[in-house]
Amino acid sequence: MWWSNAVIYQVYVRSFQDSDGDGVGDLPGATRRLEHVAELGASAVWLSPIYPSPNADYGYDVTDFQAVEPTFGTLADLDRLIARAHELGLRVILDFVPCHTSIEHRWFRAHPEYYVWSDTVPNNWRAAFGGGAWGHDPVTGRYFLHSFFPEQADLDWHEPEVRRRIAEALAFWVARGVDGFRLDALDRIMKDERLRDDPPATEPPPFPMTPEDAKLDHVHSRNAPDVGVALQAIRAAVGSAFLVGEVYLRTSEMGPYLEALDEVFSFDAMHSGPDARRLAKAIAAGVARGQTGWVLSNHDFSRLPTRAGPGNARACVMLLLFLPGPVFMFQGDELGMGDAVPAGEPLDRNARDGFRMPMRWDTSEHAGFSSTTPWLRSDGSQVPAAVEQSADPGSMLSLVKRALTLRASLGQDRRDARVIESPPDTVVVARGDRLAAINLGDEPRPAPVAGTRLVLEARPGDGGDLSVIPPHGGWIATAAS
Repeated sequence: MWWSNAVIYQVYVRSFQDSDGDGVGDLPGATRRLEHVAELGASAVWLSPIYPSPNADYGYDVTDFQAVEPTFGTLADLDRLIARAHELGLRVILDFVPCHTSIEHRWFRAHPEYYVWSDTVPNNWRAAFGGGAWGHDPVTGRYFLHSFFPEQADLDWHEPEVRRRIAEALAFWVARGVDGFRLDALDRIMKDERLRDDPPATEPPPFPMTPEDAKLDHVHSRNAPDVGVALQAIRAAVGSAFLVGEVYLRTSEMGPYLEALDEVFSFDAMHSGPDARRLAKAIAAGVARGQTGWVLSNHDFSRLPTRAGPGNARACVMLLLFLPGPVFMFQGDELGMGDAVPAGEPLDRNARDGFRMPMRWDTSEHAGFSSTTPWLRSDGSQVPAAVEQSADPGSMLSLVKRALTLRASLGQDRRDARVIESPPDTVVVARGDRLAAINLGDEPRPAPVAGTRLVLEARPGDGGDLSVIPPHGGWIATAAS
């Protein structure tokens, strides 16, 4: 399968490239920058939602699953992007939102049976972004379920007509040449039909969530045992197209989802931060599971340099790009972009503006993103632009390109990777005769297996002694036999 060792590059369309001078990225702009993605060595582009939306959640509140947001362009613009991507050898993946729609979607009034309703607030379920999960509808006097913002009403996937209409929308995009889909919030797609309370949590949550949400064990509000009903309907609609799921669960809980999906994201690894032991455990679990995609950054959480801790980004990028299975890069990961401090009033109500800053292409006033003030601006320092990093052999961009060239030579065998026991603060992974060793701590550590020939180093000079893993650095080498 083409995705077995793919590097999939996420394009957050609003922040990638503005082509018409309105300060907002768009599809013609993204098409213009596809050569950058291809030159990196990526296999595919994943487009953040391009559907019409009132932007209560910046595109994840959809009003029409079979159209393009006018701010981004037209269906013809998307067709041109797909055609150009295919010319460059890139696949195209759309972000699809099957859990919910905007309350401004025509279905919300024309087909209320498509949604989850109650005459009263029936339970203690919580919304992911805070507050209760039941919104009052002043028109009907009833309450509708919203797992995220109140403007996003949850679809009832127990309703056959919902499955038919979503399948129709997915098939529409496949017919236009789309190669696959990233499926949003899949652990929320099916809930308990009896709407029972979630019981109190008995342990801390494995991943970040609101304090109130963390007090509950979400056995009824998400991750329902009949999730396969929805997932098999999606699989039937898309045929052999690629499906990767955003499933906010531990790797060990992914089994039911992988009966229909090709891959799931490893949130275990993504949320490991600078904890080397936790990262090593997550990598081992992902390799053992198979069908696991590694995520450098995305639009919802702090970027890798911020999550990994000071000085660790290069080592983590080198390691993650060494792992078998697909890797998902967020635009700007190749430049080492970290979280920014937004300028002006916040736009996203869930405080994600700092992760979504426009790309830095060149040294012009607006960094080559736009000819006018961008929709989202930052205060403070920024990483060097792509044009600057291209000319610097020691830059993050140059490291990423070298790592992707190496990755292409490693093959697609996902069984050849193993985590090797190593000293504190370190992670060591072997693939065939290659060894990747990184150190997220402040002190040099001995390598459990010495390298014999340097292949790649996280920073210039890291590979001077292949029996030692330098602090906040690392190397890839041929392993001693």
